[in-house]
Amino acid sequence: MAQRAVITGLGIIAPNGIGKERYWDAISSGRSGIRKISRFNTAGYSAKSGGEVLDFNPADYMEKRKARMLSRFAQFALAASKMALDDAGLALDNEDPYRVGVSIGTSLGGKEVDEEQQRTFIEKGCNTMNPISMPQASNNFAVAVISSEYGIHGPSATISTGCTSGLNAISYAADLIIANKADIVIAGGSEAALTPAVFEAFCMAGVLSKRETQPETASRPFDKHRDGYILAEGCGIVVIESIEHALKRRARIYAEIAGCGVTNDAYSLMRMEPTGKEVARAMEMALQNAAIAPGDVDYISAHGSSSLLTDKRETNAIRMVFGTHAYQLSVSSIKSMVGQPLAAAGSFQVISTVLAMQNDTIPPTINYEEKDPDCDLDYTPNHCRKRSINNAIVNSFGLGGNNVSVALRKYH
Repeated sequence: MAQRAVITGLGIIAPNGIGKERYWDAISSGRSGIRKISRFNTAGYSAKSGGEVLDFNPADYMEKRKARMLSRFAQFALAASKMALDDAGLALDNEDPYRVGVSIGTSLGGKEVDEEQQRTFIEKGCNTMNPISMPQASNNFAVAVISSEYGIHGPSATISTGCTSGLNAISYAADLIIANKADIVIAGGSEAALTPAVFEAFCMAGVLSKRETQPETASRPFDKHRDGYILAEGCGIVVIESIEHALKRRARIYAEIAGCGVTNDAYSLMRMEPTGKEVARAMEMALQNAAIAPGDVDYISAHGSSSLLTDKRETNAIRMVFGTHAYQLSVSSIKSMVGQPLAAAGSFQVISTVLAMQNDTIPPTINYEEKDPDCDLDYTPNHCRKRSINNAIVNSFGLGGNNVSVALRKYH
């Protein structure tokens, strides 16, 4: 029998706040976490700024010995999972381990380990590399760490579809619940992309903002003068349960994952399809799956990366799906405050959206100064706005043409 999937726990490590309270305070206040990169010397790089998580201490969430064994993205994932489970009030010792799953998205995995070990090999030669560096660098390491930590024997998966990885992981987790293959799934995205070689690769691709003064203003989705996005890091984890399981234990329910849609542009390995027709199709699929009429949607958490093409095509896709109602919707991009954390982006958006539902508040798109004629919707410029949100869409797009939309419904 089909189940309903609901969100009961939130855990987040973001450039502008760790934990749901600090994160929501920053997001609703329009406070940016973007600054000049401090982790490595950016002299010679064409971009200088990033969304660094500066105040994360893994020892606050795990033993120091274990922390030393984990790559940064896995540290993030384990810490955010602990936050989410605590927030959900769940003790997994009391659950059937075969009815609990893990679904984590990442684009790059433990890339800092990979880079460090390559330098060691080049400089010192054979028989010098860390013997556990292979699992540390693996994309599947976070799933393995979480499963081992909690004795989880149920379905587990690592999703790697670029920037859509985190939202895809949440969509997959909801599918497991709906298909009655699990009662609980720990799901989200984790990324630690701010390493020297990765940052240089993004610089060379020409996709990053080159604004050097006032880095907190560099990410400006939908603004006429946007010039690229800001690479970031972090992790967002949600606990997803069947509604039956959540009600049985009298859990607090944040929202229902009502529907999901996934498409691919099938257009280019390097460029996104410009019209947004497959983005529109993903949103339509999510709405149909959720049995939500377009006119009943109140808010869209936009992919809104601050890219010239992506912001334009997302706007066009919203107009395709919603028609005149597109101009009654509230739209915003939290990437104006957290940058582009790749796989973590979609999970950040889901968490900010369910908190927006709880607080009847639309997060702002900050740094919005001049209207782009091609982007003519209500992007909630610069300041949050009070509004009741019953139905929302979360959008995420990735290199290679992957498009994911998730429909969230407020739980009454």
